[in-house]
Amino acid sequence: MARRTGNGLNVAAVGGKNVSGTTERESRSAMQVQDTARIARPFDVTHAEIWRIALPMTLAFLTTPLIGIVDTAVVGRMGDAAALGGLVVGAIVFDVAFASFNFLRAGTTGLTAQALGEADEREIVAVFWRALVLAGLIGLALVVAAPAVIALGLLAIAPEPPVAAAMRAYVEIRLLAAPFALVNYVLLGHLLGLGRSGRGLGLQIAINLGNIGFAIMFGLVLGGGVRGVAFGAVAGEAIGAVLGLMLVVADFRRRPSVGRADILRRAGFTRMLALNGDIMIRSFCLVGTYALFTRFGAGLGAVTLAVNGILLNLLMTGSYFLDGLATASEQLVGRAVGAFWRPAFDRALKLSIGWGIAFAAAIGLLLFAGGPGFVGLLTTDETLREGAAPFVAWTAAATLAGALAFVMDGVFIGATWSRTMRNMMLASVAVFVAAAYLLVPILGNHGLWAALTLFLGARGLFLLAMTPARRDSEFAPSRPPSPV
Repeated sequence: MARRTGNGLNVAAVGGKNVSGTTERESRSAMQVQDTARIARPFDVTHAEIWRIALPMTLAFLTTPLIGIVDTAVVGRMGDAAALGGLVVGAIVFDVAFASFNFLRAGTTGLTAQALGEADEREIVAVFWRALVLAGLIGLALVVAAPAVIALGLLAIAPEPPVAAAMRAYVEIRLLAAPFALVNYVLLGHLLGLGRSGRGLGLQIAINLGNIGFAIMFGLVLGGGVRGVAFGAVAGEAIGAVLGLMLVVADFRRRPSVGRADILRRAGFTRMLALNGDIMIRSFCLVGTYALFTRFGAGLGAVTLAVNGILLNLLMTGSYFLDGLATASEQLVGRAVGAFWRPAFDRALKLSIGWGIAFAAAIGLLLFAGGPGFVGLLTTDETLREGAAPFVAWTAAATLAGALAFVMDGVFIGATWSRTMRNMMLASVAVFVAAAYLLVPILGNHGLWAALTLFLGARGLFLLAMTPARRDSEFAPSRPPSPV
């Protein structure tokens, strides 16, 4: 007589004894120990593997800041500083509303990569549908809550009346894209978790080029200004959601079918909600820091507010080079944790940090040397061009300071160590707040940029310091996966 253990091993039992001579009770005890052990599935991490994922996503992410650049250029051509300031503030409010839910992308990537490492096809599909349910519900809630989002944005940033009017016009239209944008987060997270960065590139290009094209048409060609730019964003997100869903659903036809009970399984949703809750707090803190940065800038005058908006676009453009490497670390670290293979984790960590620092140094030099020229492309206003010149070097310093933070975010998202990541983000925000309140009254806008640079550097160093203990715990032998 034979039976199958939880690990798929056949154990023959004859007269209460198995073939090794132990009793069935002893055998069951041994099998329970085996079931708590995680099966290692070795795989290699190479420079080529890093760039197979990072390069397409770097190209994809580079099209994202082009949206901000084009939007800024479209409104900047109007020669209205208040309208440009309204766009800057509106983009911040929109980012707070949307990027706070970026956990839908990050959490989906980490959970999908771990399911891939565990070779669990059904869980790959179930994770996607769970995340999609959350995206739809949250997106619809944001559309309904648009007046409250606008009111909170005005309260938080407190712009001057002309800037506030332009911001209101932008946000009330842009929020219509919420359901589509959050679905796109899930789609991208799913593709990245599977390591299909080429498809992720295609999806991002469709979204961002659609966004840019419609923004130019509605905002510049048709003269819609700030409202036209917002309508362009809605159209671009909608196109991406439709194309992405078609792509993923077609792929699912080749995977095991998953029923509603699997999707709504309490343990799966509980883990996703706990993970996503921590990432949401982390994302809210990150975007909230930029919102506070903007508020400090607004207190220094409309010109400084607009200047900082332009320089932040340059900083974000540089950061998207690093986001490709962060994505590679997410997928490879998540896969290593799912596969219970520490050598792959260590190798992914080492290569991601090395390439991240090298890239950040190159980007920083480019921003330092070419910053004034880049500013000139974004605005025709001589006042803004002259106002930005003294602060261009800060974009280079902030890029280098933030390199480690981008990579370590990817590591912690892939490993789903979200609680630690959340706590280190809170500590980093405290560093920014203390530095800003201390330095801005003394150094003005230079002090504000110094505080932002300290914030970015603290994030990376805090996470790196926490990595050894979390890694040792995660890869301890004969133990179940650690909680988030």
